[in-house]
Amino acid sequence: MSEELNLNELLQVRRDKLKQLQEAGRDPFKIEKYERDAFSAAIKEDFEKYEDKEVSIAGRIMSKRIQGKAGFIDLLDRDGRIQCYVRLDRIGEEEFEWFKKVDIGDIMGIKGVVFKTKVGEISVKANEVQLLSKSLQILPEKFHGLKDHDLRYRQRYVDLIVNPGVKETFIKRNLITKAVREFLDNKGYIEVDTPTLNTIVGGASARPFVTHHNSLDIDMYMRIANELYLKRLIVGGFDGVYEMGKMFRNEGMSVKHNPEYTAMEVYVAYEDYEFMMELTENLVAYCCEKANGTLKINYQGTELDLTPPWRRASMHDLVQEKTGVDFYALTDEEARAEAKRLNLDVADHLTVGHFVNEAFEAFCEADLVQPTFVLHHPVEVSPLAKRNPDDPRITNRFEAFINTWEIANAFSELNDAIDQRGRFEHQVAQREAGDDEAQMMDEDFINALEVGLPPTGGLGVGIDRMIMLLTDSPSIRDVILFPTMKPEQN
Repeated sequence: MSEELNLNELLQVRRDKLKQLQEAGRDPFKIEKYERDAFSAAIKEDFEKYEDKEVSIAGRIMSKRIQGKAGFIDLLDRDGRIQCYVRLDRIGEEEFEWFKKVDIGDIMGIKGVVFKTKVGEISVKANEVQLLSKSLQILPEKFHGLKDHDLRYRQRYVDLIVNPGVKETFIKRNLITKAVREFLDNKGYIEVDTPTLNTIVGGASARPFVTHHNSLDIDMYMRIANELYLKRLIVGGFDGVYEMGKMFRNEGMSVKHNPEYTAMEVYVAYEDYEFMMELTENLVAYCCEKANGTLKINYQGTELDLTPPWRRASMHDLVQEKTGVDFYALTDEEARAEAKRLNLDVADHLTVGHFVNEAFEAFCEADLVQPTFVLHHPVEVSPLAKRNPDDPRITNRFEAFINTWEIANAFSELNDAIDQRGRFEHQVAQREAGDDEAQMMDEDFINALEVGLPPTGGLGVGIDRMIMLLTDSPSIRDVILFPTMKPEQN
């Protein structure tokens, strides 16, 4: 109780200081603009250029030390920290008295001369100081910072202030997303926008978020993928299109899953899944090189080599190698018995292909540490992929795995409208049997395929997971500025 009272008293002191400033005609919240002409990093990196020159800087006070008629503050600007030296005889007695009352967290403007202290620290000797904003809250203590992960994600603004590495992660995120666009733009592909609100669920197997359109009086779904719209554009005559944006899946949350996440999908006419494999490994390598200057990275203690070409392995071969079961040599009932023996889901609506996929997820994914393309998924779990011409039970599809995570999914796109209708009908039956992640019938997409989709390769990349790997971040929440959080009770 005493700690709470003490905190409340400290917060009240800050409000009292603000009131004093306002009564003295110094209300910092009335200031609209402050001219800056220099930043901490440039001053430190190019000291000879700035030495003995006057600069105007601004930032947040991160530490404060007053010694008689002089004081030091550390100012945090967009690039980092710089020390400022404030003396009574340079700014005047009245200004110095106000300066002594500033708090850690306040935002201040400083005009002064760049110099080096006796111990060699590059600093700014203030000629003028101006309080630009009063902090009414108390920042976490500097030696311990903001450690509570839940609080860090809820109060990202504080996290960015007191944990410098967090800002670097998001600067690198910006660099990576720029690199994705640069890589695809350089190939001549067109960036487009497709709807976020859909009237049906399609493009992936996932549980959607449902909302209601009041004017049309219909339920709508937040998109789980943008695949079906992008392929319509290939039908319309674009040779290559891509979109990077938010997807929404009403599913579980974990270190790899956030209900709202960023994905990139790209579709290229007259290409296949083999082409998309090369595109994928080269895209990830390009982004890694841009972000880290190397293709060999360390993720949470694991060395990863992203240098193309990556390993390729079929899903069926991986499953047979790990379990000893050749599911494709069995009937549905025989496969169900083997699946039961392996403690897999054996629901009545599942067939051989489902069991192959389930066995892969249960027994094989954990081994896929170095970059690996897993090929030829069963047709049952690939309703939008083209069948393999030599074995119609499997598709010309792949998923890319790094560090045991799926980071990309791609295939030769199904362009047979009759086959696609049959696949959708199968998905509808699965949905009616209780699979709430199964897709719905999309009559307009069938119509687009009937108009004619050329042979096409398609790829989807989980941007957040890729950024996790390239920034050595342990959780997806560490690479999303404002991750989804359960509301606090108080």
